[in-house]
Amino acid sequence: MKPSEAKKEIEALSTQIEEHNDRYYVQNKPSISDAEYDRLLKRLMALEEEFPQFKLPTSATQRVGAKVEGNLPTVTHRLKMLSLDNTYSIDEIKLWYERVVKGLSPHAGDFLRSSPHAGDSLLVKGQQISLTAEPKIDGVSCALTYKEGQLVLGATRGDGSVGEDVTHNVKTIRSVPLKLKGKGHPQQLEVRGEVYMDKEDFARLNRQRQEQGEELFVNPRNAASGSLKLLDSRLTVSRRLRFFVHSFGILEGKNHPESQWEFLQQCQTYGFAVNPFSLLCKNLDEVIRFCHQMQQKRQELLYDVDGIVIKVNNLAQQQQLGATMKSPRWAVAFKFPAYQATTLVKEITVQVGRTGVVTPVAEFQPVFCGGVTISRATLHNFDEIKRLNINSGDRVLIERAGDVI
Repeated sequence: MKPSEAKKEIEALSTQIEEHNDRYYVQNKPSISDAEYDRLLKRLMALEEEFPQFKLPTSATQRVGAKVEGNLPTVTHRLKMLSLDNTYSIDEIKLWYERVVKGLSPHAGDFLRSSPHAGDSLLVKGQQISLTAEPKIDGVSCALTYKEGQLVLGATRGDGSVGEDVTHNVKTIRSVPLKLKGKGHPQQLEVRGEVYMDKEDFARLNRQRQEQGEELFVNPRNAASGSLKLLDSRLTVSRRLRFFVHSFGILEGKNHPESQWEFLQQCQTYGFAVNPFSLLCKNLDEVIRFCHQMQQKRQELLYDVDGIVIKVNNLAQQQQLGATMKSPRWAVAFKFPAYQATTLVKEITVQVGRTGVVTPVAEFQPVFCGGVTISRATLHNFDEIKRLNINSGDRVLIERAGDVI
């Protein structure tokens, strides 16, 4: 093959494979089989090996993985990654909303206390307070930086000020674009979101670990966090991590959105996955209805959701409200109650893995919890039995997170 022909085919294959990644992992509309996808990827890898001078910096083969030597380097966030304040009841959401209204207009609080329709749209200094409501994915916070449309950095939240450089692992996540779609991108864009693992992929991973005699992950969030920090991204690839974008930290150059909702729509045009259940709400009543609906729907979702994130939609109003040292005043998380139930421990048994590792198991009096009937749970090891001081006949409180008890 002539070098010019190889260059043209490498470019075409790279574009084609990324389009299929977008269809499968972002749009949920796959158009080819896994076998056909693998054939395209292998062809690209073979061409790049023969003609390495034509390998693109955004090549899909970067998603195959590589090993990083030593410890993960640290990254200082240009803009601190704040955490959200939590609310646990509708009354607490209303109190937060009252603080928002007061922050935008000192006299609006009088209206809230006197109006029988406090959830209606409010005009503050001529501006309507609209809100967004987004499912709170139980994952790992991550910031992705793009320069001139190309991914240059992936970093964990860490302590909010300093995180870890996990770019090598972020590149394996196929719902993360290596190059932004479309034209007119910001010169520099840092998006923030959640890296997570589907319930089905999490269950598959724990089955594999159990067969191999390895310690099980406690929940999908724990598995996603551990996978994102692996030094060998060839292992991360097999974990099938995913990413939903929810906000931005840095936006320099063109196309500044005026609202959170506009930003989310913009992200979709760039090739990011945005949670399809996110909702633009004109008033607080709509937010509250959405919280109730998602609480009922949560166990039907393919991934763990532990609440709803509520944000003031208008970015200028967000800036006016500002933040404390820890949390933004313009956003709050409504946390769903955990799936819990009380039952009786019938006996402690053991199970032997394929490699001969013995794992203790608590056998329960069957109890319904979180949409399923639970009759047993692994106790990880015998030290855990000692720590919990658990015995046959004990009455215990169990909590279900994903598929883990």
